[in-house]
Amino acid sequence: MKLLVTGGAGYVGGVCAQVLIEDGHDVVVVDDLSTGNAEGVPSGAKFVDGDIATVGVELVESESFDGVLHFAAQSLVGESVQKPEKYWHGNVVKTLALLEAIRRSETPRLVFSSTAAVYGEPEQVPITEAAPARPTNPYGASKLAIDHAITSYAVAHGLAATSLRYFNVAGAYGGLGENRVVETHLIPLVLQTALGHRKSISVFGTDYPTDDGTAVRDYIHIRDLAQAHLLALAQSRPGEHRIFNLGSGTGFSVRQVISACERVTGREIASVDTARRAGDPAVLIASSERAIAELGWQPEHNDLDEIVTDAWAFLQSLGDRAHSAR
Repeated sequence: MKLLVTGGAGYVGGVCAQVLIEDGHDVVVVDDLSTGNAEGVPSGAKFVDGDIATVGVELVESESFDGVLHFAAQSLVGESVQKPEKYWHGNVVKTLALLEAIRRSETPRLVFSSTAAVYGEPEQVPITEAAPARPTNPYGASKLAIDHAITSYAVAHGLAATSLRYFNVAGAYGGLGENRVVETHLIPLVLQTALGHRKSISVFGTDYPTDDGTAVRDYIHIRDLAQAHLLALAQSRPGEHRIFNLGSGTGFSVRQVISACERVTGREIASVDTARRAGDPAVLIASSERAIAELGWQPEHNDLDEIVTDAWAFLQSLGDRAHSAR
């Protein structure tokens, strides 16, 4: 299939584009490089530098794509609280422009990069797709709004759509991995500390009702995540919007992640205990049973040390190109 990948210069979009190419698809990437990096675009993809609401729309309407995989987004939770207008415009308004182009061009398939942030603080774990969607920040709210819009387009216009709600994505694949200028994810932050780019890693909250008192999260390997996109694309159904959670179904605490990074790197990693962050739940673990049952998806890289090993190898391969702490 000929596919448009928005945000394909970013971490998740880039790796998914790579896996699509390996599966034999013709991939065009559009990215304005506001948060992504041109080095993150796989070599087999055609790259177009531009905004999704202008250049992306033009591409959809001028070329006959078999599907769109939409990763482009503003995605910093803290920033979304401080600058909600950036998230409502960058995520919702621009996606609506893209949806209109998809409708006008009769592009048949859409896979959307959604997030576990739509659930907010869960009532129970593991979190299923039936859990109440009550986002606690504008980032999660903007993603949920897009999900609602996609549902209406699928019903009204026959779009075959899938939303994949990720939990904590980590690791690296095919020479591509996380190397953001502004990093917020735990594993790369801990590994930046191991590299000497940070003096220490902050542990936000040590009094949670967990085994070691620190928050527990579900980590999914980027390769497994990318495989789910292939399956979603192949099994999309006209007139339906299907939603799937993607996680390993296993939780690891902050201290367990730090210990895994110490084992993999062979380096002692300094940590500083500090207060909880507002709105951080104690435990977030996905139920991926629907994706396993309906898509035939099976995560194969659930070992935390394997995830960290791949991320560490990628960061080391960058040398001086690895971003320092910000």
